[in-house]
Amino acid sequence: MADKIKAYRSKIIELQAENKDFTATSLHERLINPVRKKTVGDLFLAQIKSLKEQKRTGYAMSHLEVYNSLKKFNGHLDIYFSDIDTAWLKRYENWLRSGGSAENTTGKRFRTLRAVFNLAIEQNIVKAEYYPFKAYKVSKLSQATAKRSVSKDDIIKIVNYETEHKYTRLAIDLFAFSYYMAGINFVDMAHLRGANLVDNRLVYPRQKTGKLIRLPLQPRAVEIIERYISPFYDDEDYIFPILSSFHKTEIQQRNRIHKVITKVNKYLKEVGKELGIPIDLTTYVARHSYATVLKRSGVSTSIICESLGHSSEKVTQYYLDSFENSQIDEAMKNLL
Repeated sequence: MADKIKAYRSKIIELQAENKDFTATSLHERLINPVRKKTVGDLFLAQIKSLKEQKRTGYAMSHLEVYNSLKKFNGHLDIYFSDIDTAWLKRYENWLRSGGSAENTTGKRFRTLRAVFNLAIEQNIVKAEYYPFKAYKVSKLSQATAKRSVSKDDIIKIVNYETEHKYTRLAIDLFAFSYYMAGINFVDMAHLRGANLVDNRLVYPRQKTGKLIRLPLQPRAVEIIERYISPFYDDEDYIFPILSSFHKTEIQQRNRIHKVITKVNKYLKEVGKELGIPIDLTTYVARHSYATVLKRSGVSTSIICESLGHSSEKVTQYYLDSFENSQIDEAMKNLL
């Protein structure tokens, strides 16, 4: 009896410390059916499962990468979030660096861990007072990203590049199509089907966010489509020769897309060198260049944000930062 009274008193003190209301019945239930606190590993796996169910495969994979990295570092993740303090984070950072992890990769790992820690606080798995990221600043791990856009003159050189080589032609066409169609990214291009061509518009959901994009088909984009899709296409036919009916599962599709984009970027890089483009050419450069060219033409960031399918203007601003910096540099030449 004395042990039971002690347990009840201990639970009452705990609830009062957390400013939680309780009744005699709820207090009794908490003691006879204690809720097992989720470990770091538990929450990571639950979040990965949730992201997969939401079809957010990319985010699920990035969480899985961090889960495996943390597990390798610590030996196991059967630990509580309160065990992760600034000293623990510094050890993890040093471990990543000693393994040759790039600065941006290290930053990505920590941003994901921070997001899961915030989720733990939100779900009352750990008290906010244990949050280690007030003292440990993840922002210090970010590295200035290399410029990813090129000028309009360079774009013209790229899209007008002549070649008889099959894969180089495909690489140029995908780059050009992305530029003409509001910076559509490679994954979304890969998933485009006949059904996405509606009343002279391209209508598709972004694979990353599910946001529906509706764009007027540009004449040069239509020329590219006609080069690849059959005149007798149906709604299920893929527009570009990236995916096929063989690629049924998400894993098959991801592997195929990775294989093709690697080859496409290889040929784009070769074209870029031949044309004297100042940066390594990739399909992503088309997306950034689209945003930068519009901004230089006086288009508002909010409109660019909407056309890119970004979740916020903050993301769009990241695309435009190198442009803004170059404008400031030029403006300051007029000081003297």
